[in-house]
Amino acid sequence: MRRVEIAAMTIAVCAAFALTGCGRQAMAEGRLPSDTGPKPGKVIEKVDGGTFTVDHPSEFPVFTALAYKAAPELNVTGVVSPDVSRQIPVPSLATGRIVEINARLGDTVRKGQLLFRVRSSDIAGAYSDYRKAVKNEQLAKVQLDRAKLLYGDGAIPKSALEIAQNAEDNALVDLDTTTEHLRLLGASPDHPSGIVDVYAPESGVITDQEITLDAGVQALTAPNPFTISNLEHVWIVCDVYENNLAQVHVGDTADIRIDAYPDRVLKARVNNILPILDPNIRTAKVRLEVENPGILRFGLYVTAVFRGQTEQTYSLVPETAILHLHDRDWVYMPADGGFRRVSVTSGDHPGGGMQEIVDGIRPGDRVVTNALVLQNTVEQ
Repeated sequence: MRRVEIAAMTIAVCAAFALTGCGRQAMAEGRLPSDTGPKPGKVIEKVDGGTFTVDHPSEFPVFTALAYKAAPELNVTGVVSPDVSRQIPVPSLATGRIVEINARLGDTVRKGQLLFRVRSSDIAGAYSDYRKAVKNEQLAKVQLDRAKLLYGDGAIPKSALEIAQNAEDNALVDLDTTTEHLRLLGASPDHPSGIVDVYAPESGVITDQEITLDAGVQALTAPNPFTISNLEHVWIVCDVYENNLAQVHVGDTADIRIDAYPDRVLKARVNNILPILDPNIRTAKVRLEVENPGILRFGLYVTAVFRGQTEQTYSLVPETAILHLHDRDWVYMPADGGFRRVSVTSGDHPGGGMQEIVDGIRPGDRVVTNALVLQNTVEQ
């Protein structure tokens, strides 16, 4: 066994020497490279991740961007909101229970229309005070007439007449006060009743309802049973980023575009820019006032377009040259035998299949006209 191991080791050593000799002979004859060690790394001077090459670049025509003059625009989203100065609360005039409701949420009401009725003990107390005031005034009037008669005959002094006159005056004050109290509750002094009628103070649309039949209400306390809003003029509240605030001024006009009515464009006016910015999204609330033609509803999303006062020069390219990718706009430009993708900011559509480029390229730059086809080719 020992001899077998020694023989195997001897054969392995001889084979190693033989291979080494063959390798040196091959290197000497030039059949193997001599630099078999690690090679130094090669430094690439410039790498552009946005540059691509394709097999047939001539298949992608290019277009030279045109110069286009227009006033700068700022598109922001907004929400239709009620004009708080035109919102009128309708409180209950007495504490009690709702016994009748004559209007509902969303109804259009006119001024003086009956909205609801309340059965209340307040009205019973008011009638009681009114009837007492009537009787007291009648008694004071009789006493005053008697005092005048007696004073004329010299039966009583003048001071007694003055006391009777003062009692009559006080009785008239109490009568006027109790009568006004009844009218404030919506009741008529000539028709005693335990029901208080509440009427619409102004015409408009009921935009909030907080009562149901047989519900209890408190007099002149929140929440108000109804809220009436005037929809003839509404607000549009927009969020404008702080970087764009320089383009918006109080008194400027804006175009309002509605997704639900694409053929309608309304004119609005900026009447307030909130001086406080939202710390989370860095926006300021811009309030527009617009006359409602009858199609704007509260909560409706719209797009407000603010236009600048002076014209600027922008680039104009075909719509097909713009690629919408990852919520951004891109164009492809020829570069170094290939194409380079450049981020741009799109603007308005002047028509004719063209689109305005606000930022990213300049007039005279060349862009690929079929950007989507090129993008698909690059991805393959």
